Amino acid sequence: MLTKQDMVELLALRGKEQEELFARARRIREEVFGTHVVVRGVTEIGNACRVNCDFCPMRRDNTRENDTFLAGPDDLVDAARVVKDNGINVVFFQAGEIPQTTRVVGEALPRIRELYDDDVEVLLNLGNKKRGEYAYLREQGATSYILKHETSDPDLNLRMRHETLESRLRCLTDLIELGFKVGTGGIVGLPGQTLAHIADDIVMARELGTHMCSFSPFVPAPHTPLEHLEPGDVDTTLNALAVCRIVRPDWLIPAVSALAKNRKDGQRSGFLAGANVLTINFTHGRNADRYLIYGKERFVVRSDHAMRVLDSVGLVAGRSVFTGPTASTPRP
Repeated sequence: MLTKQDMVELLALRGKEQEELFARARRIREEVFGTHVVVRGVTEIGNACRVNCDFCPMRRDNTRENDTFLAGPDDLVDAARVVKDNGINVVFFQAGEIPQTTRVVGEALPRIRELYDDDVEVLLNLGNKKRGEYAYLREQGATSYILKHETSDPDLNLRMRHETLESRLRCLTDLIELGFKVGTGGIVGLPGQTLAHIADDIVMARELGTHMCSFSPFVPAPHTPLEHLEPGDVDTTLNALAVCRIVRPDWLIPAVSALAKNRKDGQRSGFLAGANVLTINFTHGRNADRYLIYGKERFVVRSDHAMRVLDSVGLVAGRSVFTGPTASTPRP
């Protein structure tokens, strides 16, 4: 088992040693998942947020200036139908952290499961909620949940998110106990962050018993307190993905769109570093421009780009590993 110091050393690798790290991660991924990549279809359903994270343009202080929206249950069912028509059985809903999403999503879930004849993974990324809300969403048919801790350092977390790390961990624990398949992860390149912090992020995710883990390079976004900073280092982020694969061979590890935002070949490189999840964006029309996760100039992954990336690295689009007749528990 890798120690924290082992992880720190691996995170710093460059050149030939980095390539060897990536090759090791790819071998492990192939042993567990073969050449299949889990493909998700995400729809962004609301852009208002009660939290005031320093790195996000949808932060609470920006709400009055932003053109906000919130989809309704019928919109979610329509979105799921589009995802299904594209041959994808992971329906992913993402929004800013507001309490209204609990009812909106909960009312749509039974209809979405019926649409798919229950062969669907419903993945949510809706932020911190009360345990009872998570229980309701699970009962209604939600399968999995992403709640990134962003950084495992309590002081840095408080400075960046203006919320306690403890509150995030309490939610992650609730989700796991309620039977969700749970993902977490961090941002690489936050001010004051060290390689030791990133290693701690991986250790925390492993100790929590999560099923998914992701890392994104920091993207300096307009109209945020951090807009003047340099972007997060893509190589360090890729190394974090590779270390995650070694630490937990069975984790779902996405190559996120922020990799492509910070470097042209960044998302392709994520798969070369051991990632095995790709998310295609199905957010409808104008709402895609209003979901300001990295600002209006964010990189939005569409189907043609996704398929080109997978073809270029010899991987193929696959289905959920968490639900349906093809569900499996990859061996660790």
